[in-house]
Amino acid sequence: MTTVDTRLMADLRRFGAAEIDACFSCGNCTAICPLADDDATFPRRIIRLAQVGLPDELIASKELWTCYQCGRCTDRCPQQADPSEFMATARRWAIAKLDKTRMAAAMYTSLWAAAVIATVWAVAFALFFASTRAEESRATLALFDFIPNTLIHTVGLVLIIVVFLYAVFTIVMLARGFARKQGVTAKSLFGGAAAWKRTWRAFWYAIGIEALGQKRYRQDCEDDQPGEPLYRRRWLIHALTVWGFLGLFAATILDYGLDILGLKATGTAVPIWYPVRLLGTVAGLCLIYGVTFLALRRWNRTKSGLLVSQPTDWLFLGMLFVIGLTGFLIEVALYVQPVQVWGYWVFLIHVAFAMELVLFLPFTKLAHAMYRPVALFFYGLAKQPA
Repeated sequence: MTTVDTRLMADLRRFGAAEIDACFSCGNCTAICPLADDDATFPRRIIRLAQVGLPDELIASKELWTCYQCGRCTDRCPQQADPSEFMATARRWAIAKLDKTRMAAAMYTSLWAAAVIATVWAVAFALFFASTRAEESRATLALFDFIPNTLIHTVGLVLIIVVFLYAVFTIVMLARGFARKQGVTAKSLFGGAAAWKRTWRAFWYAIGIEALGQKRYRQDCEDDQPGEPLYRRRWLIHALTVWGFLGLFAATILDYGLDILGLKATGTAVPIWYPVRLLGTVAGLCLIYGVTFLALRRWNRTKSGLLVSQPTDWLFLGMLFVIGLTGFLIEVALYVQPVQVWGYWVFLIHVAFAMELVLFLPFTKLAHAMYRPVALFFYGLAKQPA
């Protein structure tokens, strides 16, 4: 049964999109959108779903999660309704609705709440780990012994497990909405060799081609000026940020695994060409580069899709930048003997922010990284022959 919510537009305004009432469904936004096709009408249908009050349909719309917010629709809109910002607003609203703790809603709708929540968690993590710091002389204390490695690994592992389980819970809720809307069942996904093949192709499309390869972003949504150098292209900046984040996460997990296996203790000084260190260094450079350009473009508001910024946008970019920067400073401190006092405190800041970033995964803009592949999977599934 379809539920109509007459308060949906008012609820959405709490997350932004103040001008969307000006939309009279002329269709210019869909006509200009390079992603629009028979199965996805960006962003006209999303706006209409909000206007008529269909929240469940809105959350389960693939367009909501697969839009790259290039801003072409805003440039073309004759009413200056800013449909690009509406898509971003609707995603914030949807993330808050999928989050049952209400923390996402508080952070998205109140600057003070976002500041307080981010500060409290960062300070809490910092104080917790600082209370466990070693008291030996810095002349003999290794950098990574400042806070017990086993404690960092244990807390990080517990936090990842808790956040992962909660993320799975919200992803399942979203996937059920997509499946219900497309008539997808377990049998249609896994009921025979043909179904498995179709499912695998949709999965590869979502993860390999789009999430990592960013094919449609590169080929369809590129809105830079002709002749724009590669290093300034939006798709590359976005891709380097994604690859950098995933690379650092992978390097951290691999380093932890090597420590468990007794092959290399965490914090051991190794050459730059050591595989895990090389991966972390390259990934860190990618992350810093991508985040810096994203922040500059958002600050300068050089693109239509970046005309409006929310506090959580800056919080997300700021946390990524601090984690990347402190990671490189830790590398420097690791090779300075004796270890300088600033190295210990940079290490503490890095650990605190890394833990906070993991904790905020389902509640901030980073949640989009969880939900987008799900939407892409069902989009890819719809494109496969039955």
